[in-house]
Amino acid sequence: MGFFKNQFSNVVEWEEFRDDMIFWKWSNREIKKGSKLIIRSGQDAIFVNNGKIEGIFEEEGEYSIDSDIIPFLSTLKGFKFGFNSGMRVEVLFVNTKEFTVRWGTQNPVLIPTPQLPGGMPIRANGTFNFKVNDYVTLIDKIAGMKDSYLVDDVKLRITSVLDQLLMKWISREGKDMFNLQANAFEIAKGIREDLDMEVMGHGMTITGFQVMSFNYPKEIQDMITKTASHEMIGNLQKYQQVSITDAMASGKLQGGGAASDMAGMMMGMNMASEMMKNMNQNQKPAAQNEAESAGSAGSGGGKKLNFCPNCGAKNEGANFCPNCGQKLS
Repeated sequence: MGFFKNQFSNVVEWEEFRDDMIFWKWSNREIKKGSKLIIRSGQDAIFVNNGKIEGIFEEEGEYSIDSDIIPFLSTLKGFKFGFNSGMRVEVLFVNTKEFTVRWGTQNPVLIPTPQLPGGMPIRANGTFNFKVNDYVTLIDKIAGMKDSYLVDDVKLRITSVLDQLLMKWISREGKDMFNLQANAFEIAKGIREDLDMEVMGHGMTITGFQVMSFNYPKEIQDMITKTASHEMIGNLQKYQQVSITDAMASGKLQGGGAASDMAGMMMGMNMASEMMKNMNQNQKPAAQNEAESAGSAGSGGGKKLNFCPNCGAKNEGANFCPNCGQKLS
């Protein structure tokens, strides 16, 4: 790509391309007659003269400076290449892709909470996404002073304010301080908006911000885990049963040792107890129904009459009519 008929020709291209490089400047060299511009996929080429954008070329491919580029540059259209002359123009190559960066708090962020006077020490981690969206601002604020700019430069700027933003949005959206993951979406949304304002002045935009996890101190995490386990199980007896079952299923209580025998015996006793309880509950209604049926059958021939069949006098449960002496049962 560097072999041209004219000995003064050269190639304008991103010579030091890196995936983690946001832009790179081709500068301090003359563009001469017969030169070529090469734009690769994911790149834009911006021609700059005296700090002013002359033209932006976005389509990938190989272009002739003489015929394809110069005619479209706003203030350089009248430039004529001489045999031994050239022009000094800076070409800024910009990486147009969306960058994804991992972040994590280096130190715990102390979140104010009534439960802990000194604050809840919380760590967090996740990712954020950004891209260049304003070439004029980018050149004015950064590219005018730098020959290249890396993703790490943006990450450094983001992480310098991230602790304060985490404290702000966790305090605002963290309704349950012991279950921040439930509000992670709202917390991340608020942080993304603030970070976008932070990098907007450099010609970039935050396209996404995610909180993957919140991490508590070990003592607090153990307490949260234990509390959640008891709430899911419902009571201590079932918690013990599930714990023993899980231990046996995982192989921790396999074999003929005393621990395994004791666990098996306890589980067996608990199962037997539950079976007997269920049987008793099932037998009670049957016994009650049987007793009621027997009572009804037994009283069919010996039931006392409420009125005397002879004289019609009302009977109060006596064997003989108090009025006429008629036998009632």
